[in-house]
Amino acid sequence: MEERDFFTEKDELKQANLNCPFCRQSDSYEVRWRRRTKKASLPSHASQEDRMKFAKAQSYMVRIDDTINCKNQRCRRRFEITSLQTVAFL
Repeated sequence: MEERDFFTEKDELKQANLNCPFCRQSDSYEVRWRRRTKKASLPSHASQEDRMKFAKAQSYMVRIDDTINCKNQRCRRRFEITSLQTVAFL
């Protein structure tokens, strides 16, 4: 079994306050995240090893966006999101 079989996936947007490193302007941006919620029960065709992995698994979120465009009309440069974690456990 794959890890995806243990979770249900859902994409969502979260607000984040980020600073553009080029123009130094702070603004609120919508960052895309993928929420992976642990299923209530394991599928019936799971082996003993899969059951052990499922017992240790927990829900988490993964950041999808690595870069974002600046909202400043004069700047509009693309910059990396470095101030947010890439994985957040729920």
